[in-house]
Amino acid sequence: MNGLLMTEGPGHEVVAGRLSGRVYSALKTRLVEGDFPAGKRIGIEALRQEYGVSKQPVMEAFRLLASDGIVEIVPQVGCRPMDYSIEEVADFFRVFAASEGAVAAAAATRCTPEQIAGLRTALRETADLDQEPDPKIRGRLYRLANRRFHTRIQEMAASRVIDSVSRRMWDLSDYLVNTFPEGGSFSAHTAERHTDHERIVQALAHGDASMARIEMSNHILHTVRRLGLD
Repeated sequence: MNGLLMTEGPGHEVVAGRLSGRVYSALKTRLVEGDFPAGKRIGIEALRQEYGVSKQPVMEAFRLLASDGIVEIVPQVGCRPMDYSIEEVADFFRVFAASEGAVAAAAATRCTPEQIAGLRTALRETADLDQEPDPKIRGRLYRLANRRFHTRIQEMAASRVIDSVSRRMWDLSDYLVNTFPEGGSFSAHTAERHTDHERIVQALAHGDASMARIEMSNHILHTVRRLGLD
């Protein structure tokens, strides 16, 4: 590993070699979109050939993904996507709700009018997704637009600590939503979640930290209900 700084997504940085960083980025995208079933072994040799790299960059990418809580490395077996229990998934989203509520509260006290305008632009990306007939396409479009929306809120909070922690938790959230057997993507609920976003924007625009915290926490807790975990 050559110690170069690899950026994967806006503001999310990992220390990785050029090749392992590229493999890490590609694999994480596939994992959070549910391309690999939870608990099923991922073939290292097949990935090595697919990405045209040696075994070392693939293993380094797996180590980074393991630190994200997305995969586990099993000695003598290889790597497999994490298979969390129902209780663990519920625990995560309850903690995530509290964490993102704190992010929104901080953003409400620090955001600028220009940032609110940018957030309203991001909000429009989820306005009409329920009209997309293909649920798989709709689910992926929502995931990407949703991340852009929440990334803007993280930027409003203007905190490197919040930025680092929140982005890692969003990666794990996307992974869990797309691999949990009772869940799947939110393709059937894009209109409802867009309404949640509207409430969050309203609270932020009014600089209401308390309401921003409540609306964001409720938005995340809806995930618990949608996955049948409450």
